[in-house]
Amino acid sequence: MSLTRISAILLRQFYLTKDNPTRAVQIFLWPLLDIILWGFISKYVGEIGGEAFTLTLLGAIILWDFLVRVMYGVTVTFFEDVWSRNFINIFASPLAVSEYVIGMVLWSIFTSLIGFGAMLLAAWAFFGFSAAVYTLSMLPFMLILFFTGVALGIIGVSMVLRFGPSAEWFIWPMPAVLTPFAGVFYPLTILPEWMQVISAGLAPSYVFEGLRAIIAGNGIVASSLVNGTLLGIFYIAIAYIVFLRVYRRAIRTGLIARYSAETVE
Repeated sequence: MSLTRISAILLRQFYLTKDNPTRAVQIFLWPLLDIILWGFISKYVGEIGGEAFTLTLLGAIILWDFLVRVMYGVTVTFFEDVWSRNFINIFASPLAVSEYVIGMVLWSIFTSLIGFGAMLLAAWAFFGFSAAVYTLSMLPFMLILFFTGVALGIIGVSMVLRFGPSAEWFIWPMPAVLTPFAGVFYPLTILPEWMQVISAGLAPSYVFEGLRAIIAGNGIVASSLVNGTLLGIFYIAIAYIVFLRVYRRAIRTGLIARYSAETVE
């Protein structure tokens, strides 16, 4: 065993991290998110308890995972072509950009529904959680999460297409970064006012406020449904426009042909 060779590995990782902000961010991001997220959850638990909290928490976990699966379903489909160096071959074919995006979205629907079903089954088997009572009420809110997940996935694809494969490390934490602001596990009133302002512009925040209202027996809050739906549609439109602009720029400048392990610049 050589300490010199071990130190060489450490030095290599140090230089890779120092010169690549996408790696450096990972060191600080997850601990920060953990303390913020679980801090607010603890505050919420201190205010309520019992079965209502259990149902709310399980429902929130299942729905948020659905959004994450939708997003990852889109991005991973794209990453498969990047990882296999097949992206240029794909677009050398007669395939249109819109067809490629639709294909990613359809695959995302397939995989996310499978994951969603598995989580419902596990929640029922281990915790006695039955979604049958809330399914019809939550379907419109699931559509909002679907819109948001697709939009996040397309934005993630655009980032990687613009900045190269190393930008992938910005994609995986995106749902976690949104979680504290979306009020997934606690009501928005728990948050400081400046965070509530940001939450008002996030479609998922209306979904989880609606979930808590339904479990509390207050029915569907129409304003939450309308606001969340409009924001979700807006996200999809903006994400697609961004992707088209990035793709056309990559074609025009030749960036699409210069992918490397770390960067395209």
